[in-house]
Amino acid sequence: MKGRAVLCGQIAGRGAAALMVDGRLEDILFDPADAATAPGAIHAALAERPLKGQGGAILRLGGGARGFLRQGAGLRPGTRLLVQVATHAEPGKAVPVSDRLLFKGALAILTPGAPGVNLARSVRDADRRAALTELGSTAMAGAPPGWGLILRSAAENAADGALRAEIAALRAEAEALLAVASAEPACLRPASDAATGARIDWAAPPPGIFSHEPASFAAAGVAETLAELTAPCTPLAGNASLCVEATRALVACDVNTGPDTSPAAGLKANLAAITELPRQLRLRGLGGQIVVDPAPMPKKDRRTLEQALARALRSDPVETAFAGWTPLGHMELTRKRAREPLASVLAEVPAR
Repeated sequence: MKGRAVLCGQIAGRGAAALMVDGRLEDILFDPADAATAPGAIHAALAERPLKGQGGAILRLGGGARGFLRQGAGLRPGTRLLVQVATHAEPGKAVPVSDRLLFKGALAILTPGAPGVNLARSVRDADRRAALTELGSTAMAGAPPGWGLILRSAAENAADGALRAEIAALRAEAEALLAVASAEPACLRPASDAATGARIDWAAPPPGIFSHEPASFAAAGVAETLAELTAPCTPLAGNASLCVEATRALVACDVNTGPDTSPAAGLKANLAAITELPRQLRLRGLGGQIVVDPAPMPKKDRRTLEQALARALRSDPVETAFAGWTPLGHMELTRKRAREPLASVLAEVPAR
């Protein structure tokens, strides 16, 4: 299968959307197990108590769930506010939420509380940037004070009419939700299902194929690829390998050179591993603290590895930051918990 395709089907009894590029699985989304507590869900919330020493607060969400607002210092108990689920909650912990809401479309993102019209850096043509900025400013005329807009990469080649229509729809949705900010704790907008998320994030130009045919999903070998990811190790070029294993505290990644003992083997294996790492984390649904134990290489090559990591992360949709090197020579990264762990999804396969 050449080119780009978004295929919809089912994995472990859940709806799923797979992004295929030249026949290779690049990303996977699943219908949330609980759409009310998955990232993107918006709640009318009630502040319950501050967490002294942590600068945050515990909130009561819809359905009796509890949320943790990190920037909640000084929030009085009983205060009502709108919040959005920011990341997946770790087992046994409150749901991380933010009071900075985002209303996301395929072409634009509405940002109440973050004013201004901003464009994706990938839009480089000066004339098009100027035209989009003017269009965005016009479309936001009359919006409540402090509202802003981000025009996404897909806006560069989109029809102006389609862009205006999407901004108007996002504004209408935001205005309707903000009007009930004082409501009793409730989920006002659940998180998107996999197909909707795919249309927003993947089906932008070039759209390629968007198929709901189960046969296409099966023929692409999506389930087989995911089954392979239940094993920690992934082979790389030249018999090297990258092993990714999640623990309670962090995600440990180990790079092995295999039988190659040449002086350049370490750097070659590390470059291959660091290029593949974002895809592995994406498909496995892993985030939090990431520690990479690279194959042995001279310290002078660290900068080369950092540059390769920066390139690999440019096209990765999950926010990831390089934190530095440890005294033992490990790379440390922090990654947003934007996805449900694949192991949790596959564990739901019914017994036969």
